Amino acid sequence: MQINYPLIFRLLIFFTIISIQVSYAQQFGKLRGVVSDSINGEALVFCNIYLDELKTGTSTDKRGMFLINQIPPNIKFTVLISYVGYQTKTIVFEVQPNELKDIEINLEPLSIELSAVEKIGERYVEKNVTDLGLEKISIKQLEILPKGVETDVIRSLQYLPGVSSTGDISARYYVRGGSSDQNLVLLNGVTLYAPFHSLGLFSVIDPDMINSIEFFKGGFSSDYSGRLSSILNVLTKDGNKNRFGAAASASFLTGKGLLQGPIPNGSFMASGRFSYSNKILKSFLDQKTVPVDFYDISARINYSSPDIFNNAKFSLFTFLTNDKISYNDPSREGYSWKNNLLGFEWLQVYDAPLFSRLGISLSKFEGKIIPNESNLKPLTNDLQDVTISFDLNAVFNSKDQVDFGLMIKLLSAKLFMENKTGVESDIDRFAGNISIYGKYKLLRYENFGLDIGSRLNVTGINSNTGGTFEPRISFTYNPYDDLIFKGSTGIYIQEVSTLTDEDEIISIFDPWIIIPDYLDPAKSFSYSGGIQYNFSPDVNIQIEGYHRNSTNVPVTNDEKYFSFDPDLVSSSQESYGWEFGFNLQDNIYSITTSYSLSWAYKKVDGYTYYPKYDTRHAGNIMLEFNPGNAWSFSSVWSLYSGLPFTEIISYYDKYNIQNPFEVLSGTGNYVPYLILADKNLGRLASYHRLDIGVSKKLSFGPTIFTISLNAINVYNRKNIFYYERDSGRRVNMLPFLFTATIKAEI
Repeated sequence: MQINYPLIFRLLIFFTIISIQVSYAQQFGKLRGVVSDSINGEALVFCNIYLDELKTGTSTDKRGMFLINQIPPNIKFTVLISYVGYQTKTIVFEVQPNELKDIEINLEPLSIELSAVEKIGERYVEKNVTDLGLEKISIKQLEILPKGVETDVIRSLQYLPGVSSTGDISARYYVRGGSSDQNLVLLNGVTLYAPFHSLGLFSVIDPDMINSIEFFKGGFSSDYSGRLSSILNVLTKDGNKNRFGAAASASFLTGKGLLQGPIPNGSFMASGRFSYSNKILKSFLDQKTVPVDFYDISARINYSSPDIFNNAKFSLFTFLTNDKISYNDPSREGYSWKNNLLGFEWLQVYDAPLFSRLGISLSKFEGKIIPNESNLKPLTNDLQDVTISFDLNAVFNSKDQVDFGLMIKLLSAKLFMENKTGVESDIDRFAGNISIYGKYKLLRYENFGLDIGSRLNVTGINSNTGGTFEPRISFTYNPYDDLIFKGSTGIYIQEVSTLTDEDEIISIFDPWIIIPDYLDPAKSFSYSGGIQYNFSPDVNIQIEGYHRNSTNVPVTNDEKYFSFDPDLVSSSQESYGWEFGFNLQDNIYSITTSYSLSWAYKKVDGYTYYPKYDTRHAGNIMLEFNPGNAWSFSSVWSLYSGLPFTEIISYYDKYNIQNPFEVLSGTGNYVPYLILADKNLGRLASYHRLDIGVSKKLSFGPTIFTISLNAINVYNRKNIFYYERDSGRRVNMLPFLFTATIKAEI
């Protein structure tokens, strides 16, 4: 397909000029505001804003801000602000011609004796939103789901259509047929390269510090870059702006605490979590004891003063994680890995209204495999990422938006390893790139929305990337009030990758490298389309289809026998499928169902096979019930078809020779050798599981206790995990497991 890039940019300029002209021609006013919690001052994201007289509205963004344009002047209007778990608030206002009215709205949390959900008469459904495949998740929604061992950000994504995993043990996720390293995880805008604790059991992101989550499972716009499959954008809390507070909780696996409070012209938050028990891990690992120790620590400081910059907010954020697996037995291998993140952010709001963001960040990952006296091969991996980014967003009276941005990234990657044949690889690379993006969002029409833009890689981390475009476009069209059509297409480039052994059952961590210059960077062309029908503001059904072709995807060279052989070779990927979703939300209960029908293929050196995460059928049914009086009940039932695996044909005794003298002396020994079938042609048995959870909040003076009880695999289904290669023994996933968590907040 030949893409006319000059035409695209001419269209961008044309639409921008038209929008500016329209903005000056109108005499409407605007309403801009911030919605926050009245107790702690924390921004309330994805809050519903409804303008009653105009039958229109919007929702707050990830910073708790909202903007409504084209409000007729000199008329009194009523705006309803509602959010789950808070009392609905009503405000009467009017604007003058060309006035930008700013308001601050504080919502009061519902008493714990009341229902957790308060419903308003109308909920505004935005019809021209162009973010196809975007899932917005608040911490309130996250807390309702069954927690398993404990509430987890990334595990909750696996309930969404198009997202799959390889089992109970790992929270590692795969989106629409892409590998796990094709998912970008951002924490306050900083790239998190190793987002999993403890053998991948759950993520390193403590849910207690989260304010909001945005998850793009495809079709993300040009302001995101660096990955082929998905974007997970996590924003942490600012900290209590009004008073000091603390929280502590304990589960069967971890203990954690959080401290927050005000500072002059700002606030702070600090949290920490550490492991103290292997009891749960034994259940996850088929009763095998694994000496795992881990912790994660985060801290954030926010400052805002009109004496320095009016309508500005400065944030400093740090995040540290550390994981170790260390045996006393010298015949057992050891592992260690850690993340170190540091980020600075300057948010500025202008009167245009214009928004800008400046971000400076450092992300460092270190991983190590220590063989000791085991047969495992040594591996060390160090990656350092320094990123400077600047984003500018303008919103016109016509509701149209223009975004521009610049990103400078410096990467250093070091890797030392031995492959299965004992050949060493010592990779040490430093590279950087400069990229710019621009996009135009046409939102002036209530029944049509368009997002068109592109990213230009001026230089590349991979030397073959410089001067390349990543054009992207998405649209929304609703011919009728309740019927919405959506579509998107785009090109995506990825210049870093992990070295993943697809034969590994459990991946402790995967080393990161910069794709070498002798290979082209990974590139994906995808398109998707869908339909949504709203039976009411509380009931809807969604159907979406997608297709993705990826080329130049690096994989480990299994045929490397000499040091001069390449460490990586290119592969291609193809995936396509259909996703179905149904959502019903009432005052006290909600039902969410999802189903995916998908295919994924990988091709290396002319051989095509199913990757280990290829799941043909996947379905989930989630029920939530909030009867009031601070009770909450939830359940999730999941059904997945079997995963691919390589079947064992037979064994034979292979004469093992360590040196030439053993041939002469006849002192070599025989070792068992596997004969395997073609890669991943077999299929494991289907998987299904029921989890349930119940929680209760209790108030004792200023302290609020939350007690959560959860049951995993209620009917004790024996779901197969894998077959051991050396013995052929079947290993199952989680049996019935009961967990409990208690949390205290002041």
